[in-house]
Amino acid sequence: MNFRTLLFFFILIPIMFFGILYALLLNIINPTGDSFHKIAAWWGRFSAKLFGISIEVTGSENYSPEQNYLVISNHAGMADIPLLLGTMNLNLRFLAKEELGKIPLFGRALKQAGYVMIKRGQNREALKSLFAASEVLKSGRSVHIFPEGTRSATGELLPFKRGAFLVAQQGDAPVLPVTIIGSNLITPKNSLKINKGKIRIIIDKPLKPSQFNSVNELMAASSEVIRTNFNRYRNN
Repeated sequence: MNFRTLLFFFILIPIMFFGILYALLLNIINPTGDSFHKIAAWWGRFSAKLFGISIEVTGSENYSPEQNYLVISNHAGMADIPLLLGTMNLNLRFLAKEELGKIPLFGRALKQAGYVMIKRGQNREALKSLFAASEVLKSGRSVHIFPEGTRSATGELLPFKRGAFLVAQQGDAPVLPVTIIGSNLITPKNSLKINKGKIRIIIDKPLKPSQFNSVNELMAASSEVIRTNFNRYRNN
């Protein structure tokens, strides 16, 4: 634990609490969840400023705010979600682990806003969640999934799972590959420390599922894009 951890508990958590209450009200007025997303995006930008995190974005020209995408990225830190929400100019929803949906008020706000809760593992309930995510895509919103399935403890890339790419295929949306570098140093796994620093976000050109013969080919191509950018930019 350090000074920034105290800022998290004594400043960010209270702001989140009142923000969630406000979001629950907005979700009643606007059940699309679009108003909730605007609050979440502001929260992401505020969090970065509060903790002294600088963000360098490369490739913003590779996507259109008017288009919806299945956004995929590597996952190396707890900061990934708020930073992506605050950085990407998309009406974005996340595929979140089931445990988050059980948190009082917070879980309810997420579900009302169109976030999809998923059980870990390959089972029927997980498959239902993936199809629910594809319906969010069909509604015109973008969806983000971490295809690694969990955070990397070292920051190195983990193998991708094919579920995310089934969502893109079923939702008939392009896959937008995003590479995140440095977030494992901001919020290390199994630690309460929050460090200031720099994060790089590299957005590559979207990949259309129709251009590939199978979900596995789409997954392999997406993984290669992220791996190539990771190796190219990690030491720059």
